[in-house]
Amino acid sequence: MKKNKNKNKNKKTKQKDVTERELVLANKVSGSLHGGVSRIRLSLAFRIALHYCFQLFRSFIPVAFILSIVFCFCIAIPVSQELNELIPVRTVQEESGMTEETGEYAESEQEIQTVTKGYLTAQVSDIIREQDFFPRISSDISLMFGRLFSHQQFRFLYSRSSQNWLVTLNIHYLWITWGILMGGLLLCDLFRIIYFFRHDQRLNKRVLAPIRDITSMAETLSESNLSNRINIAGTKNELKDLATVINRMLDRIERSYNSQKQFVSDASHELRTPISVIRGYTDMLKRWGKDDPEILDEGITAISQETESMKDLVESLLFLARHDKKTLMMEMSSFDPAELIREIQKEETMVHTEYHFKTARMDPLTISADRNMMKQVLRILCDNAVKYSSPGTTVTLSCTNEPGGNCCLSVKDEGQGISQEELPKIFERFYRSDKARQSETGGHGLGLSIARIIVVAHKGKLRVRSKPGCGSIFSIILPNGTEKE
Repeated sequence: MKKNKNKNKNKKTKQKDVTERELVLANKVSGSLHGGVSRIRLSLAFRIALHYCFQLFRSFIPVAFILSIVFCFCIAIPVSQELNELIPVRTVQEESGMTEETGEYAESEQEIQTVTKGYLTAQVSDIIREQDFFPRISSDISLMFGRLFSHQQFRFLYSRSSQNWLVTLNIHYLWITWGILMGGLLLCDLFRIIYFFRHDQRLNKRVLAPIRDITSMAETLSESNLSNRINIAGTKNELKDLATVINRMLDRIERSYNSQKQFVSDASHELRTPISVIRGYTDMLKRWGKDDPEILDEGITAISQETESMKDLVESLLFLARHDKKTLMMEMSSFDPAELIREIQKEETMVHTEYHFKTARMDPLTISADRNMMKQVLRILCDNAVKYSSPGTTVTLSCTNEPGGNCCLSVKDEGQGISQEELPKIFERFYRSDKARQSETGGHGLGLSIARIIVVAHKGKLRVRSKPGCGSIFSIILPNGTEKE
């Protein structure tokens, strides 16, 4: 008994192993098939051709239905004319059975019961049609289609001269004609499908060439060849619009990348200069500064100045970085800009004693802005006026109420002015005019760029009017300036 039980257990375990192996094999086969099918990457031209074929098959059904209706109408008209000629018209005397000679009623000995012509057969019928609408329609339909497929006959009741005729239409040849018509339509669609599939390479060459250009260009695009563009010659309609939009996007990317690259290069150059100066004075102090007080004092002063210059540059770079990351925060408050201008005028007079700072028209207004940032903008404009003006000249500050409720803060100098060629560039980062580079004025070319960022953040405008040799006028236009009572 124990041996039999062990044998049964062994058989069951073997069967389980076999079934598990079969399941594993089946899963592997199905997985490979499914993965193979899912990895098939059909070309765009083939998918377009497949979609076109599907649309042809979809349009075949309504076209066949419409042609069938037209075909039935084309058959019904001649059938109706032949029935009118085939079935005799009975006069009133014939219907009553009255003879012309005796004037007595008599049944016609040769009354016509059946007439036949070609595929038409009409015989007198004693079928009484139903009076109700739905039963009558049901009986007519059953009469029409009862022998349509079995005997290829179409039957219907035809009334003439108050007599019902059962008309039988043999549609064998009509079936053949209709089949030839539908087959011709289907063959035309098949021919178009085969032609489209066989000429899909033409679609690839002519229509989808810009997509291939986009793909190949995107694969080779890198920082060294950002100037590459898609060739739009020969393209039309939507693909041309797509290629044009991508080219414009690449133009913006290239300009942004070049601007960022130039920014990094200029920042590195501006940082390299003070670092070199500090290193040079450090080496000089190591050699001679320990024993010579004059050299020691000169070195400490130069290192202090360069350190201050580096501090200003780093703060400016951090400000621009916060602006680029959209993390620039402003503390808005309401204040009188005229008071801010008087404060700036006093501070600049104390710092730059060799220049004359005065105020002109000062309208009492109230604006909503970040007071510290607006003060920074006015300091930048005053520093620029001092840098590019001769000692002893006058810098004029004003605050006026512009038409439309705007507030205008102006800084006017009597300096060297700006040429028309340089005016569009003065707000670019690290830009300095040739005269400024040749002179010994400090600065890194970031002041006006920062000033414009602050003014634009307040939804304002920064305007400049200048003429070489006649000085410049910088105007800050801020909205929502309300006059004080």
